[in-house]
Amino acid sequence: MPQIALFGTSADPPTAGHQAIIVWLADHYDRVAVWASDNPFKSHQTPLEHRSTMLQLLIDAIDPPRQNVQLHLDLSHPRALVTVERARQIWANADLTLVIGSDLVAQLPRWYQVEELLKQVKLLVVPRWGYRLTEAEVEPLRQMGARVAIANLAVPAVSSTDYREEGNPNIVMPPIEAYIHRQHLYREQRNECAPQRNLLIHPTP
Repeated sequence: MPQIALFGTSADPPTAGHQAIIVWLADHYDRVAVWASDNPFKSHQTPLEHRSTMLQLLIDAIDPPRQNVQLHLDLSHPRALVTVERARQIWANADLTLVIGSDLVAQLPRWYQVEELLKQVKLLVVPRWGYRLTEAEVEPLRQMGARVAIANLAVPAVSSTDYREEGNPNIVMPPIEAYIHRQHLYREQRNECAPQRNLLIHPTP
C-alpha cells in the first residue's frame, strides 16, 4: 500500500523551512502531495494563486529534484476533511498521512468534523520553531482517535511573517524572491511596518 503525505500550507510566502519539510517528507513517503490552502483561522494578504505559484517554484528549486513531490491544486480547500475526501478519490488504496505544523495542534479539535477526519488519515506533526511540542501535548488528539506521530525533523528557524515584515532574502528561495519582486508582493505591508519600527529606534523629541 503506497504511503502518501498530504502537506497543505497557508505559507505566505513559502520559506526555506517549508522546503526542508518537503524534502524530509519525500525521503520518508512514497509520494508527497503539496498545495496552498486558506486556513479559516488565519487572514491572508496574498491571493491563493500567488501562493500556489510560489509553492511550485519552491518544489522546482529542490536540489537534487524529488520526483515523488507534486503540487496538487485540486486538493486545496479550507476544510481538511474535504481535502482528504478529494485525495481519497485520487489514491483510493493509499495510506494517507495529513501533515500539520505543531502550531496547529491546539486548534485542531476545532476543525470541521474533526472526528471523521481523524478516522480517515494518520497525522504527522512537524515541530515548528517557537512551538515546542511533547508527546503529552498530542495525547488529547490520541484520545479523540488520532493516529499521530511527531516528525524527527529540525526545521530552520525562519517564518513567513519575518519575510513579509523584514524582507530578508535568506528566508525564501531565490526564484521565490524574484517572483515576489516581479509581482510587487508584500511591499505595502512592509511599508506599513517600517514607520512603527523606526519610531521605536529613533523616537522623536
